[in-house]
Amino acid sequence: MTKHHKTLELDKVLALLADHAGSAATRTIALELRPAQSVRQAGALLALTVEAHRLCGRQGTPSIVLPDMRDPLKRVELGAALSLRELLDIARLLSTGRGLQTWKKRSGGEAKDCANPLDSLFKLLYADKGLEEDLTGAILSEEEVHDRASGELYDIRRKIRTAHSKARDILDKIIRSSTHQKHLQEQLVTMRSGRFVVPVRAEFRGEIKGLTHDTSASGATVFVEPMSVVEQNNLIRDLEAAERREIARILLEFSQRVGAVSRELEGSYDALIELDLIFAKTRLADSMKASEPILVSEGGTHLKKARHPLIPADKIVPIDIWLGDEFDTLVITGPNTGGKTVALKTLGLLTLMAGCGLLLPVTEESRVRYYESVLADIGDEQSIEQSLSTFSGHMTNIVSILGQAGRDSLVLMDELGAGTDPVEGAALAVAIIDHLRGVGAKTAATTHYAEIKMYALQTPGVENASCEFDVNTLRPTYRLLIGTPGRSNAFAISGRLGLPEHIIEAAKAGVSRENTRFEELVQSLESTRNALESEREQAEQIRRQAEQARQRAEKALEETEKQKESALNSAREQAKSLVEQVRFDSGRLLDELDALKKQKDKADFAANVADIRTTFKSYLTDLENSADPVREKPRDENYRLPRPLKSGDVVTLVEFGSQGIVITPADVGGFVQVQAGALKTKVHQDNLRLVEAPKATLSGGSVSIKQVVGSVKAQASSSVSLRGMRFEEAMLELERFLDNAVLSGLPSVTVIHGKGTGTLRDAVRKCLRAHKSVRSFRQGAYGEGEAGVTIAELK
Repeated sequence: MTKHHKTLELDKVLALLADHAGSAATRTIALELRPAQSVRQAGALLALTVEAHRLCGRQGTPSIVLPDMRDPLKRVELGAALSLRELLDIARLLSTGRGLQTWKKRSGGEAKDCANPLDSLFKLLYADKGLEEDLTGAILSEEEVHDRASGELYDIRRKIRTAHSKARDILDKIIRSSTHQKHLQEQLVTMRSGRFVVPVRAEFRGEIKGLTHDTSASGATVFVEPMSVVEQNNLIRDLEAAERREIARILLEFSQRVGAVSRELEGSYDALIELDLIFAKTRLADSMKASEPILVSEGGTHLKKARHPLIPADKIVPIDIWLGDEFDTLVITGPNTGGKTVALKTLGLLTLMAGCGLLLPVTEESRVRYYESVLADIGDEQSIEQSLSTFSGHMTNIVSILGQAGRDSLVLMDELGAGTDPVEGAALAVAIIDHLRGVGAKTAATTHYAEIKMYALQTPGVENASCEFDVNTLRPTYRLLIGTPGRSNAFAISGRLGLPEHIIEAAKAGVSRENTRFEELVQSLESTRNALESEREQAEQIRRQAEQARQRAEKALEETEKQKESALNSAREQAKSLVEQVRFDSGRLLDELDALKKQKDKADFAANVADIRTTFKSYLTDLENSADPVREKPRDENYRLPRPLKSGDVVTLVEFGSQGIVITPADVGGFVQVQAGALKTKVHQDNLRLVEAPKATLSGGSVSIKQVVGSVKAQASSSVSLRGMRFEEAMLELERFLDNAVLSGLPSVTVIHGKGTGTLRDAVRKCLRAHKSVRSFRQGAYGEGEAGVTIAELK
């Protein structure tokens, strides 16, 4: 990292980035991150961060935690065997890659013809679920292999357990033996050098024949392996050696499987580390409330509401700063601690961050110019070791900067010309700025010198800026005002701090007339700016009020449109109900005509025809009235149902003036399901009138309720065809058909849905299974339609 990068505190931002990384390897890369070498590379890095930030906004930011695996992958590629821990790391690598692939699919992407900058990285992720599951199933931890890792290992461990059991049985008999109890220090079995032994008192070591393996620190106890258990101990040692050989074989076999795909795993690991770095950038962006800047190779930088990322959000004042369009040099003036240095660092640091592919703490539509080099001379450069004064330290840096600066350079200089004679320092500062402009560099510098402020006023391409200071409170506002030179405010500040007036007046008298006129000019400009700022705020307030009025008007219009749409929907529903009612009444009239035809030979036929005409005219009048959208339906507010409604009751629908049959009684809310012709609807019981008479009078005779139901039964069909219908249409038709079949008393029905893909068949059977009136259903038999039909038995 260059000295200029550290001066602008890029290393501290990269430390914040490293804190958001999941893996140690990623943290190392984050700390070593440098701005890209070209605007194209910087744009590619920025595009990766922007796309990852967009995806993370949908599904959250995934976590990638991996150890450094480059060395194990290199070794396994050469045929080496990996340890248990390293194989578990391989399993984690496979699992992480597979999890990231799932996350990407779940997050969704752009259209196929739109290139996603992250796709190339996700394509490198390698997933082998079989190898992953074999590794996690065989390896329990960094120190333990599962018994079922192989059949041979399971058999060896079974034999070891058996040998242990036999050895313990032999030793248990010895320690429980009354003969040897006085010879033992304790009645227990222990192990020395991997072999079962018993603790024997030193004075009785010859009483228990066997091999001595150890002696206690006091010498009072010797640990003896009885001869009767030596054979079992030897068997255990042999089996344990076989176990180690089998585990080594298993590890080698897994290592060979990993080695066969080591290249793919290396590519997947590198892609995961790069993705982890990109996701760390998105986390850092969220913490800074950052957004995407527009990166350009020509033109200038324009940062809107820019915030220094290392200053707490509750203390920083966002600034607008631009450079490189109307002017190539910015001279920032103002009092000490007013924010001049922070403005310089913000400009330089955000430029470097954009080159690293980081989102910036600015508002949207901010623009950043890419520079090949960002050169900074900021801070106290005094060096005791090198015997340099502050002025000498600054000049040493500036000499180095002048040797590097060119057309694609951004140069930032703090307190240019300070530390020496003011007249010489100001002249030197102007000469340095002229040189930098001559080589095409973009420059921002802070100063206190009035000569440099005047130079900026008089020179095209050089602009003044100032950090605002409130003299009344003696506090800086930290606002950067481009286009206005700053005042030193030394006299005003001194007066507010209590310096006697006569001293201040004497000081003013000592200031040259040119400087006084310049300060007066600056004060006049500042007054004008304040007035314009006030007018701008008023205009902005008026604009906001107009915008609020526009939004209220749009909201009112939207509400009107919603009400209009609601009214149209209501009208459509009423029209639909009206059509259904017409169908129902038309069918009823047709039934009456059919009944009348059968009575044509009777003597009162002519009178019956006259009655029918009267009834028909009355029906037309009722139909016209029901079509009137503003007509109020007459209601008897005092009417009360004489009894609770039950299935089969004939009722009058007050809203339509038509009759229907109750399908289900009132629910807890008082709503009754009514079948009125082909229309099945829910109506509140307050809007129904019970038809008490068992017979409804009809001209020329009477029609009983049984006859009405019989008419429905006669019109009902025992089969329905749903082929060619959309899903919703088919389900509505099936519900209507089943209700009619139940009212008609049909014992069974046939639903024709066709074979096709089986989707409609499954939906039909799901509906039948849930319908309360269906007892059972089956597939059609041979000759009935087979898989193309479903036959349902009704209750």
